[in-house]
Amino acid sequence: MHNPSPSAVSHVGWQRGFWSLMGTQFQNAFSDNALKQLIILVLLAGATASASGEKKNDELVAMVTAVFSAPFILFAMLGGWLADRNSKQRMMIYVKAAEMGIMAFAGLALWLTSLPLLLGAIFLMGCHSAIFAPSKYGILPEILPHDKLSWGNGILELLTFLGVILGVVAAGIFSDAFLKEGRAWIAGPILMAIAFVGWLLSRQVTPVPAADPTCPVRINPVTDLWRQLRIMKQDRDLWRACWGNTGFYFISALVMMNMVVFCKDILKLTDTQNSMMNVWLAIGIGIGSVVAGYASRGRIEYRLVPIGALGLALSTVPMGLDGVTADTFRICMGCLGFSAGLFIVPVVTVIQHRPSPESKGAVQGSVSSLSFLGIMAAAGVQWVSREAFDISSGQVFWVCGASALICGAYAAISRGRFIKVE
Repeated sequence: MHNPSPSAVSHVGWQRGFWSLMGTQFQNAFSDNALKQLIILVLLAGATASASGEKKNDELVAMVTAVFSAPFILFAMLGGWLADRNSKQRMMIYVKAAEMGIMAFAGLALWLTSLPLLLGAIFLMGCHSAIFAPSKYGILPEILPHDKLSWGNGILELLTFLGVILGVVAAGIFSDAFLKEGRAWIAGPILMAIAFVGWLLSRQVTPVPAADPTCPVRINPVTDLWRQLRIMKQDRDLWRACWGNTGFYFISALVMMNMVVFCKDILKLTDTQNSMMNVWLAIGIGIGSVVAGYASRGRIEYRLVPIGALGLALSTVPMGLDGVTADTFRICMGCLGFSAGLFIVPVVTVIQHRPSPESKGAVQGSVSSLSFLGIMAAAGVQWVSREAFDISSGQVFWVCGASALICGAYAAISRGRFIKVE
């Protein structure tokens, strides 16, 4: 891998395109997670109450997460190829247009309360996001001045996780407002209208030319991922950032899946209260991401990665103790979010900065595939921990903490203080 050469796109007047991209990404994260969480709540509400109800809940959450993640493994490399071969801005416009149709289908699935249709809607939304991800991440270095890349990633991660959390909160509100009356389908038109706003915003993102319009077709996700990983391994910084990102998504997914079950079965919260718990996580992530962006001072401050990993691990300790209260859990979620922001901003900045311009889409596709392999692994760990080892939902948080320590140790021995952005 080579450090990127200056983009052919002028960085003069970058603000409008940048903030339009931020709005598009916020909408995407919000809609993804609002739909996914709402379908989880619909399925949990329909599950038969029994002595093993908590384990049944675990299975449903893991199943929905796995179905949503599968398209990233199957189609992320295709998304990377499309991002390199076409204008990334045009790809975002096309994907946002498709999202409106997907949300209409989701409304039908919620109306019929059909498990196959609900899972189909989740799968389609996963396909949409798998194609979208390489373009949204790959375009950022093309529209931002290089010395603002860490700052831009701080804002991107802030709005991404804010969208995730608020989407989960919205799902809880939708559930409490509509589910008992059998009107969960109303969320479909609402999310369709929000997707239209995302489409409008995507049209305002700075247009960029295709990075590699003659890029050959890549349709086999396994062989293409393997080929791309062999190329990425030649760049130590990029290689280790890629696996750090995968570990981060594993931890994040495990925390989010387990929190739904923990808040419902241990803290006995309503769906809205359960979802509102995520606000504390959002506040922490927002502060942590912005702090990481400004602390980088125009470079990639890699020392923040092990610091964030240690904070993630320490935050999970009280969460697994018997008798933890909702107030204590909220504080832990805020600390967890702050640490997550410190961890992820330098990692994603390395991933964006290191590849050459014509390979950014392919690299982002590979990173997306590995990220969602991490999420799939989290779904498996959630199920195995509860079913095979009979670990409590609180103790699963300790698994998250131990995983964070491993990621932090890996980062700490892999790189020095910072990476210059040139």
